[in-house]
Amino acid sequence: MAELTTLARPYARAAFESARADSQLNEWAQALVVAAAVASEPKVKQLLAAPGLTAAQKSAAFADVCGSELSDKFKNFVSVLAENKRLALLPFIQTLFIDLKSQLEKAINVEVTTAFEISAETQSQLVIALTKKLDRVVTLESSIDKSLIGGAVIRAGDTVIDGSVKGRLAKLAEAMNS
Repeated sequence: MAELTTLARPYARAAFESARADSQLNEWAQALVVAAAVASEPKVKQLLAAPGLTAAQKSAAFADVCGSELSDKFKNFVSVLAENKRLALLPFIQTLFIDLKSQLEKAINVEVTTAFEISAETQSQLVIALTKKLDRVVTLESSIDKSLIGGAVIRAGDTVIDGSVKGRLAKLAEAMNS
C-alpha cells in the first residue's frame, strides 16, 4: 500500500495545487470523493483493467459513470490519469488530497475510541484540549470498543495516544516479560 501511496502522491499534489490556484478546493475534494468511489467499484475496476480499451476510451467511460459531477478541468485530470494507467489510484489520491487540504486549513480529524460512551461535555473538553495541543481545528469522531476495558485510544493523523486499560496491561505484560 505504501507503494501505491507513493505513486499517487504527485497526482494528489498536482490536483491540490490546481484546485488551490483556482480557489476550488471544496469542489475538487467532492469530485475526488465521487471519482474514488467510482474507481473502487468492481465493475469499474474490470473496465479500467481491460487491455482492449485505449486511455481515451477509459477516461471517457469513467467520466460517463461519474456523470455531471466532474468539471472539465477534473475530466482533464482523469484523462492524464488514464494516459498514465493510474485511474486505479484515485482512492489514494483522494486521501492524500484531503490530507493536503486539512494541512492548509490547519484542521485534523481525530478518532477517539473508548470502552464506554463519552458525554458531549467530555467530548467538547477533549476538542478544546486537542485544539491547543495540536494547534489545529479538531473534528472529533468517537466510537466504542468494549475490549478496551476502560480509558481511550486517540488517533490524530500519525499520532496515537493509547490511554486504555487494555493498552496499559499490554505494556505491563511486555515489561514483565523482558
